Amino acid sequence: MPKYFAVLFIVLLSLTARAQTWEVGGSVGASAYIGDLNTNNLFKPSGGYGGVFVKRNFDRYLGLRLNFVYGQISGDDSKSSIEQFRQRNLSFTDPLTELSLTLDFNFMSYIPDAGKNKYTPYVFLGLGGTSYAPRTMYNQQQISLRHLQTEGTPYGSTALVVPFGAGFKYNISGKWTLGAELGYRYTNTDFLDDVSGVYKAFADPNSESARFADRSGEVGAGPAIVGSQRGDFKPRDFYSYFGLTLSYTFVTSKCYY
Repeated sequence: MPKYFAVLFIVLLSLTARAQTWEVGGSVGASAYIGDLNTNNLFKPSGGYGGVFVKRNFDRYLGLRLNFVYGQISGDDSKSSIEQFRQRNLSFTDPLTELSLTLDFNFMSYIPDAGKNKYTPYVFLGLGGTSYAPRTMYNQQQISLRHLQTEGTPYGSTALVVPFGAGFKYNISGKWTLGAELGYRYTNTDFLDDVSGVYKAFADPNSESARFADRSGEVGAGPAIVGSQRGDFKPRDFYSYFGLTLSYTFVTSKCYY
């Protein structure tokens, strides 16, 4: 994550060298993911998140926001309504640490304590990075999955993300703004959940990697056929956040006039 932080911070400084108005705030809410253990539900809460941000408002419509977010997503086949998933019996929990830079656009002229509009809807789009580390529970112990290479494919600990979404904010008092925001993250990895393609053959069928690649035997199904479908074959996983934001804007009389 340090390289993402350095690049995004330099960009922010270069674009705001002569800034006169800044906004700082935080957010908290629910997190969700769309991937191999949740293929259809666009927002199925599976964890929580919290974050902080600093923003440069260029004018009443455009702003550049640097975000730091920590959240967690999870999935569990045993709780699925689909019999095939319950027999697959995979599960994961994944802590996510994200740093991103987003461009925010207000649909209405808005700046707290310095304009006629008390509220506005907005949209945002950006670029960032996240660290991830899928894990699962076995015999009441948490097992890290990355090093096991359950599908024979190595993957890293960080991914690029494209944040996009929309929100609504309201000037509650003076320079304070309360908002609600839904944001999705498109990633460049299919292994947030440690599941992607097909079941592979292992030289040692009793190895730890083989055990966590196919857990169908734990529920009396399987064993899975080598080469049969394990994931959904979609190339990327998504995750999303929905929550409340609270921010304070440093407004001076010469910022927008």
